[in-house]
Amino acid sequence: MPQSQSGPSSLGGSYRTGRYVDKVSDLSLFGGLPANHVLVNQYLPGEGIMPHEDGPLYYPTVSTISLGSHTMLDLYEPRQPKDDDPAEQPRSPPRPATSLLLEPRSLLVLRGTAYTRLLHGIAAARVDALDATSLPPNAAACPSARPGASLVRGTRVSLTIRRVPRVLRTGLLLGK
Repeated sequence: MPQSQSGPSSLGGSYRTGRYVDKVSDLSLFGGLPANHVLVNQYLPGEGIMPHEDGPLYYPTVSTISLGSHTMLDLYEPRQPKDDDPAEQPRSPPRPATSLLLEPRSLLVLRGTAYTRLLHGIAAARVDALDATSLPPNAAACPSARPGASLVRGTRVSLTIRRVPRVLRTGLLLGK
């Protein structure tokens, strides 16, 4: 199974992902087919990732297991063509439409509109402060999501587990 190691911080050590892939595959998230791709990323406190989309290769479902620390995953409305107008005055980054608390050992599954329409990213932060007006919509399922909590980020490893369709053979890539 292809595994990539990338992300803002280089990874030291070895990650055995097979048991996680098997458990996610047992959930039948990929149309009854097993997962066949794992991306391993490590994030140190204060590191994040810009809002982005994963693109059609992994559609319609992507799953992520968070290990180590928690993080806040921000979901953004897509930018509109006028947003890229070079004549427009500089402005602050867009605000997330919502944020989800990803606790250690949690599984996040994105599919449908959350996958096809929204961008996702993680703000570069060392602490996530929660108050009654900023609790994430999944707070009821997260023991650490309490009003007034200051959640200090540690090192987080994410395992993004997906099903990648096999559409090209090596011979086709090499012209054979």
